[in-house]
Amino acid sequence: MDAHLEEQIRAFFDANDLSGAATLSLESYGPELLGWLVTSTGDPDLAEEVFSQGAEDLWAGLEAFRWDCSMRTWLYVLARNALVRLRRSPRERREVLRSQISEVAAAVRTRTRPWIRSEVKDRFRVLRESLDEASRELLILRVDRQMAWEDIARVLGEPGDPGQASARIRKRFSLLKAKLHQEAEREGLLDVEC
Repeated sequence: MDAHLEEQIRAFFDANDLSGAATLSLESYGPELLGWLVTSTGDPDLAEEVFSQGAEDLWAGLEAFRWDCSMRTWLYVLARNALVRLRRSPRERREVLRSQISEVAAAVRTRTRPWIRSEVKDRFRVLRESLDEASRELLILRVDRQMAWEDIARVLGEPGDPGQASARIRKRFSLLKAKLHQEAEREGLLDVEC
């Protein structure tokens, strides 16, 4: 997390410039968020729709944001909640209502696509795709996004005390790492220089 960026977003928010706060948030964190959605869902079209819905949710809920977590973490929470909603009722998918949101989301999607298709990601794509969605989400949040355990627990909606929730997430991650190491070794990926 970039503390300076979070301060800039908070300054917009404190000045009651919610449009500025939302735009800076999406422009700054959008590419990594969309990358996470594409990688964890394995469906670029669904990821783009979820990203747009998450952007709309940001716009709609920003005024009530309490800063209990970083803006970055909250964006991941919004995106994951949007994904759950869209999967529950795909026929009720809504169009993005605000043109400004659409423009920012389109710009992020354009900037993100080459990053998503990088060679390093392609080399491990098959291995990641073999994981269930919950494992992919956890892997991306911790390894690719370097999120803190409590933030990951919040994004994944892990119930209970934050310390206990973090401990459960760390244990799941430890088991996931062991599984991935074993699979990568079996596939000969550990011998390949990236």
